[in-house]
Amino acid sequence: MQLGLVGLGKMGGNMAERVRRAGIEVIGYDRAPGARDVDSLEALVQALEAPRVVWVMVPSGEPTRATVRALGDLLSEGDVIVDGGNSKFTDDKVHAEQLAPKGIGYVDAGVSGGVWGLQNGYALMVGGSVEDVAKVQPVFDALKPPSPRDETGTEMPGAGFVHAGPVGAGHFAKMVHNGIEYAMMQAYGEGYELLAAADVIEDVPGVVASWTQGTVIRSWLLDLLVRALQEDPGLDKITGYAEDSGEGRWTVEQAIALAVPMPAIAASLFARFASRQEDSPTMKAVAALRSQFGGHAVQASIDTRGNNPVPEKPA
Repeated sequence: MQLGLVGLGKMGGNMAERVRRAGIEVIGYDRAPGARDVDSLEALVQALEAPRVVWVMVPSGEPTRATVRALGDLLSEGDVIVDGGNSKFTDDKVHAEQLAPKGIGYVDAGVSGGVWGLQNGYALMVGGSVEDVAKVQPVFDALKPPSPRDETGTEMPGAGFVHAGPVGAGHFAKMVHNGIEYAMMQAYGEGYELLAAADVIEDVPGVVASWTQGTVIRSWLLDLLVRALQEDPGLDKITGYAEDSGEGRWTVEQAIALAVPMPAIAASLFARFASRQEDSPTMKAVAALRSQFGGHAVQASIDTRGNNPVPEKPA
């Protein structure tokens, strides 16, 4: 089998290598020269034998939409496009409808594994028709982690891969996965901060590391927090500024649309917004209100010209 792969960044490059190690020929294209095998989408399509499978691994949004449109003009009936980026699931139906009149299949694949996927494998959540997914299955099998085995050594199928449903189901599943990830990271972060604030705890990294074995809160994310604390015990080398890549917002949007209560994930998303504020307008308003109704003291600020501090209001 052959695979055409568009996008050879951190994820795409490692995925290409893992697929090659499984004996599948990968022909890669990236806008940047270097690791690419061909220098255009046209050359990529020409290098593949029909029926072709082309996996798109570029940033979500317009870069992915433009790439899918371009491939739709180059591919033929029976070929399949796989969107493995973090696209919004609503884009998938649009792509599938655009490609259907040309007989080109479309599969959306939510991919989790990050920079560790080359070594550990990638968890895959897939949406599309049974026929289109079957055409890509050898690639999915190459990318996913090895199946775990039970106490008798018998392979336990299912782990690391799921055909979640029709087009859109893969990215919807990955969206929820990332929403859960937001909440888990927030919980670990809050626990870390409380440990660090308590005088009674003398070895914060050691406490966190002790949780990685035998406890109900152990996870790969916890292992990564231990790794981060080994590299920087006080996390002094980074600031508490956290971006979001969209999936948390989409998860909360769907929770609202479907009337599903999701307080933990919503709070973790809003915490990231708060992390980007050097001086919270909300808390300025709270401080002003406390001063107005109770005469409580407020912290001094810098005036709009950046000169002298504004005098504190008396308590």
